[in-house]
Amino acid sequence: MTPSYRALRAAVLRGEATFIAATETALNEITAHNPSLNALLEVYTEEALTAARAWDAAVAKRAPLPPLAGLLYVHKDNIAVAGHRLGASSRILEGFVSPYNATVIERLKAAGAICIGRANCDEFAMGSSNENSAYGPVAHPWLSGYVPGGSSGGSAAAAAAGFCHVALGSDTGGSVRQPAAFCGLYGLKPTYGRVSRYGLIAYASSFDQIGPLSANLEDLILAYEYIAGFDPRDATSSTEAVEPYQPTPPPKKWAWLLPEGLHPEVEQALTTLQGRLQERGFHCENIDFPYWDYLIPTYYVLTTAEASSNLARYDGVRYGHRAAEATSLETLYARSRSEGFGKEVKRRILLGTFVLSAGYYDAYYTRAQQVRRLLYEYTEELLSQYDLLALPTSATPPFRLGEKTTDPIQMYLSDLLTTYANLTGHPALQVPIAQTQAGLPIGLQLMGPMYAENLLFAAAHAMVGNL
Repeated sequence: MTPSYRALRAAVLRGEATFIAATETALNEITAHNPSLNALLEVYTEEALTAARAWDAAVAKRAPLPPLAGLLYVHKDNIAVAGHRLGASSRILEGFVSPYNATVIERLKAAGAICIGRANCDEFAMGSSNENSAYGPVAHPWLSGYVPGGSSGGSAAAAAAGFCHVALGSDTGGSVRQPAAFCGLYGLKPTYGRVSRYGLIAYASSFDQIGPLSANLEDLILAYEYIAGFDPRDATSSTEAVEPYQPTPPPKKWAWLLPEGLHPEVEQALTTLQGRLQERGFHCENIDFPYWDYLIPTYYVLTTAEASSNLARYDGVRYGHRAAEATSLETLYARSRSEGFGKEVKRRILLGTFVLSAGYYDAYYTRAQQVRRLLYEYTEELLSQYDLLALPTSATPPFRLGEKTTDPIQMYLSDLLTTYANLTGHPALQVPIAQTQAGLPIGLQLMGPMYAENLLFAAAHAMVGNL
C-alpha cells in the first residue's frame, strides 16, 4: 500500500524520503503486478521519473513546492492527456492520440501532481465489472477471481494495489463509487457541474462526472479541491465557490435508505455501524424510499438515449477505426461501428435509439425525464429534514468474474443504489466500512445537499473512528 501523500511529503521535507524513490517504488509495483491485474493500459515511466527528479531538485534548492508536488495519480482511459492514447478502452478509437489535456489533468499538473499511467475501464464507461474493455477484464487487486467493479475498475484496482495515491475515474451511474466499494477505497462523485468535463469522453452528458478514488481520505480531499471549480470551457460547469475543507463537527441527523434484498453481511455491517453512531449521539432514522423500482429504468432510458446521440460521432471518417473495403458511405458507417464497438456499447446505442424514436419518445424518454425531476424534488425535501442520506453503495459484496456477463439485467441491477445520486445530481461519497467473513469489502455511500462535499468529508471523518 502506497503511504499517503501527506506522509510522503512530510518525509521528503524532513530529508527522510525522496519523490524519485516513491515514484520508483510505485513503478516497481506496476511492473510486478499490473500484468496480472490489467489495471493500466499505458505507464508513463519516463515522464513520471523526470517530474519526480524535478521536485527533488526543488527540495534540494529549498525552493517552494506546489501543493501536490510528487502526488502520484492515474487517469481513466476516457480522460484526455496530451500526447498519449485516448481510447475509452474501445477498438473504435484504436490509435487515437489526444492533442490536449482535460481540465482536471491541467489542474493537477499545475499543482505538481505526477501522472503515472492510463487506466483500463469498461468500454465507453459502460459496465459495472470492468469486463467490457476491448483490452480484457481487470482483475481485483487482492481477491482472486473477483471483479474490481466498474466502469472505473482499472482506476480502482490501481489505487488499491498501491500504484498511486489517487486515481481519476468518471461516474455516470456509480462508476467511481461502486468500484471504490468493491476495492475497499474512498470514492467521490462530486455535485454535477462541480468538476469540469472538458476532456472527458462523453457517455451520458447530463450524468457524467469526473471523481477521485483513493485508499486515503485526505488524499482524495486534496485531489478533489484541485480538480473542482468553474471552467469556462464546460458549459455545465458551476460557478459555485469551492471552499477548502476544514475539520468541523460532523452532521448528526442522517436518513438511512435501506432497500429490501440486501446481502445479509451488508445489512449486518450497516446495522452495526448505525448502532455505533447512535452511541455517539448521531440520529440515524430508517426511512421508506418509495422510488427504488424506478431508479434503474429511468437511468437506463436516459443514459442510453444520450449515449445514442454522443456516440454517433464515431463513424470511421474522422478518427479511430475505419473499416476496410467499404463501397459506400453507408457501408463505411455500418462496418466501422459494427467492428469498432463492443457488444455492450451496441446494446446501449440500440436501446437509446429506440427510446428516442418516433412513437416511443413520449412514452419512454419524456416520462423518464419527469421521473428524474420528481426524484430531485423528493431528495431536496429529504435534505431539508435531514443533514444527509446514507445508503449502501452496493447491495452485495464484489461478485465473481463472469458471474453476470450472460445476464445484462442482473448486471444493470448492480447499479441500483448508485444511480440515484447521478439522476439527481447530488454529491455522493463512498466510504469503506467493513468486510465480509470471506474478506469481501462492504461500502456505505453518503449523499448530501448540492455543493456540500465538505459535509460528506466531515461525516466520513466521524465514521472512521466507528468502523
